[in-house]
Amino acid sequence: MSQLKQSMNSKRPLIVLGVMLLVVLWLGWRFWLAYRPEPVRLQGQIEAQQYSVSSKVPGRIDQVLVRKGDLLKAGAPVFTLASPEMEAKLAQAKAGEAAADALAREAEKGARAQQIAAANDQWQKAKAAAELHGKTYERIASLHRDGVVPLQKRDEAWTAWQAARYSEGMAWQQYQMALEGAREETKVAAREKVRMAAGSVAEVEAYLADTRITSPHDGEVSQVLLQSGELAPQGFPVVTLLDMNDAWALLHVREDLLPRFAMGTEFNARIPALGDNRWRFRVTHVAVMGDFATWRATDTRQGFDMRTFEVEARPVEPLAGLRVGMSVLVELQ
Repeated sequence: MSQLKQSMNSKRPLIVLGVMLLVVLWLGWRFWLAYRPEPVRLQGQIEAQQYSVSSKVPGRIDQVLVRKGDLLKAGAPVFTLASPEMEAKLAQAKAGEAAADALAREAEKGARAQQIAAANDQWQKAKAAAELHGKTYERIASLHRDGVVPLQKRDEAWTAWQAARYSEGMAWQQYQMALEGAREETKVAAREKVRMAAGSVAEVEAYLADTRITSPHDGEVSQVLLQSGELAPQGFPVVTLLDMNDAWALLHVREDLLPRFAMGTEFNARIPALGDNRWRFRVTHVAVMGDFATWRATDTRQGFDMRTFEVEARPVEPLAGLRVGMSVLVELQ
């Protein structure tokens, strides 16, 4: 017993020393935890490319063919408009095109056969009258030389003969115009009017086709702002689409931390909605946030005001289940 007591007494200082050493280590560890710099945590959110589906023409919505959450391919029908005004304008434009085409065909064909025959008859009539007046003049002139008819009668016969000759010439010109038809300038103008009318029809048809709206891009329907029967103004977004294949994380970063988010830099981030895994992101855009008042430092002797920058970072690899609005947590040691 005495030897055991002596052994315990000899080991007691070592035990006390070991306990004191453990206490010192524990206190040092606690002090290190208390005074070590806290990691900087940044919180952002997921954003995605958004597309607005609207119409170039106003009208009343006839049908909305999609619902929230639908996945659409580019070119898929989204909604239709009822626009009787466009249909009326189309009928008017087609009528104008038909009228212009008829006038152009008339110009190309020239005068009708009956018109040409009538012009020829008028020329033959004027020709016969001129021949008659010519013979009458010869007779009266002969009588005047014999002293039977006064000079006045001869001059009257001469004037009538010349007037008949001019009438014959005018009738012959009218006949030639009927044979030739419209002038080349008139034909060109008629053809151009046809083209102008066809352009008007194409324009109205294009507007009318825009009453059947299709998806401009692949995406998921996120909002349906108007329903059937409501009026849709020109350019108003009736449906909005989200392209989750073109998503990114948006962070607001103080400018003293900005060197860690240079263009092309990669970092790890956690998305609580997707679990505890850490995902790799790459910085693709950096821009300063806008100021809404005159900026001025508060106290330049003790420091300066920090500006805030928007940092966009896209996933290095596609993330399944990613949704707009999910929180993104980044810790900077």
